[in-house]
Amino acid sequence: MCLRVLTPRGFDVALAEDGMAAISRLSSEKFNLCLIDVRTPNMNGEQLYSWILEHDLPLAKGVIFTTGDVASGETARFLASSGRPALPKPFSPSELLEKIQEMVAGL
Repeated sequence: MCLRVLTPRGFDVALAEDGMAAISRLSSEKFNLCLIDVRTPNMNGEQLYSWILEHDLPLAKGVIFTTGDVASGETARFLASSGRPALPKPFSPSELLEKIQEMVAGL
């Protein structure tokens, strides 16, 4: 959905299937925004965010989390402590675009 919604609006979108693949891309490419699923295989969103804080602090300001786990106290605590915006799943294309546009305007 990210590709279908954001690419026609001029955004360059890169995908990573899990946190380890994301680190590989983040280590070799420059990004302004990062949409991170809290629950991913091999490395969860919290671990990926910690890596970003350590290795690319400016990108940390462009992180948006997604999660289908809005009921978990652990997830809620993490999201609150991160101070980053979150999109609860399922989200609509318009909600995604709105959140991305808010982030771009704030950078």
